[in-house]
Amino acid sequence: MIGDKALVLFSGGQDSATCLAWACAQFDAVETVGFDYGQNHRVELDVRLTFLEKFKAQFPAWADKLGDDHMIDMGLLSAISETSLTRDMEIEMTEAGLPNTFVPGRNILFFTAAAALAYRREAKHLVGGMCETDYSGYPDCRDDTLKSLQVTLSLGLDTRQVIHTPLMWLTKAATWQLAEDLGGQPLVYLILEETHSCYRGDRTTRHAWGYGCGTCPACELRRSGFETYAAEAA
Repeated sequence: MIGDKALVLFSGGQDSATCLAWACAQFDAVETVGFDYGQNHRVELDVRLTFLEKFKAQFPAWADKLGDDHMIDMGLLSAISETSLTRDMEIEMTEAGLPNTFVPGRNILFFTAAAALAYRREAKHLVGGMCETDYSGYPDCRDDTLKSLQVTLSLGLDTRQVIHTPLMWLTKAATWQLAEDLGGQPLVYLILEETHSCYRGDRTTRHAWGYGCGTCPACELRRSGFETYAAEAA
């Protein structure tokens, strides 16, 4: 156990839910923070509360560590971005070689806001589900970006801030396996049933890997990862 308090960036998706379990297994006290940035798939903001409630009920040892949940209005991201997550646009690749689901500066702003909150809440550790193994190529998910940001935040706040990204070098299949290692099949099922990854906000169709449209980049990553995980477990 690392000790101290952690603040988990919890969106309501698979990756951040796995990170929440990881943080509860590592730290003495854990709080969560979500961000409303005008995302089209804002259903994730609804499911995150259901997940937290059921997470506490099913894992009482972790529930004892969980403190307040926070929601931060980051609507400025919607105001300054032109992306398929914040506008009525088709999901497609851009000339920069990135999908237009990339919201420039999103993770940088998220961690900056989280660090300011953590400073007030006396939490030294920030935990996020960023990954540069199975991912869409977002530059603000890269390990170098977040290591640099950790230094900047620590200097700017004049207090040590530690950014943890336990999924950074894991495939999506390995992320499912990590969930099983942490909480067994009950945690895997809870993530399947109560988290949301689909960029289109589709919660009408239940697949073997959870809810989603099945065709957007987030669904494709989640599906392929779960299929590999399930095949390896068979």
